[in-house]
Amino acid sequence: MGQYHQLLINVGEVVRHCKPGNFVAISVGGENSSLILRRAFAISRVSDRGEYGGTMELIVAPHGSGSRWLCAQEVGNSLDIIAPLGTPFGIPTAPVQALLVGGGYGSAPLFGLAEVLKSRGCRVDMILGASTVAKIYAPIEGKRSVNSLKIFTEDGSTGQMGKVTDLIPGLIADGQVDVIYSCGPMGMLSAISRITQGTDVVHQCAVEEAMACGVGICMTCVLPVRKEDGTISMLRSCIDGPVMDGALVAWELVGKNGMTP
Repeated sequence: MGQYHQLLINVGEVVRHCKPGNFVAISVGGENSSLILRRAFAISRVSDRGEYGGTMELIVAPHGSGSRWLCAQEVGNSLDIIAPLGTPFGIPTAPVQALLVGGGYGSAPLFGLAEVLKSRGCRVDMILGASTVAKIYAPIEGKRSVNSLKIFTEDGSTGQMGKVTDLIPGLIADGQVDVIYSCGPMGMLSAISRITQGTDVVHQCAVEEAMACGVGICMTCVLPVRKEDGTISMLRSCIDGPVMDGALVAWELVGKNGMTP
């Protein structure tokens, strides 16, 4: 699958508790490894049908030592997994016009989300983007999952040349979007939040912040988020997220020195 690995894990009854936007924390490296901390991976989709019973799909880019170890596992190997974790996407109670925006392999959780939204009677449009064609995740599957799909690459190697955010202002102006669900690089999520600011469009984004423990103990994944009174709180992406209201994240402070929990 291009630069990504598709992992199918048998997790049994756990799938009944998994929702789009949840993630898993996996112990990597084996018993004698120096890789002490777990690695967090977004759940692409789950299924309780098929010969293996409850299965979970993960899309992994083998960049670091932990993800490379995971991608090297053979069929039948056992994994130490904590799942499901995190706050999932909010699903509307009535049909809406939903726009799903994904960057690179970060778009993987949007496919399972699309299935849930369509089952609720929503219109689902999707925009996928990346720097180049090799980093676009599952464009063929995307066409099957949604009502319409647009693809953008910054080098023009497939789809339209540009960024995923190029189309959004026009779609909002034409009244074609009620809610945006996004997964991808933090810069992309921030740009979408700026576009939706001052509109009636809700922006739910799955933040990409490095998580060490995945269960809210280590405080390494905190983000600055505005409260109703305007003050800033440092919230944990693994507990209060990864899905957050994009309008509340203080994007201008993300990654700035001096922002401590």
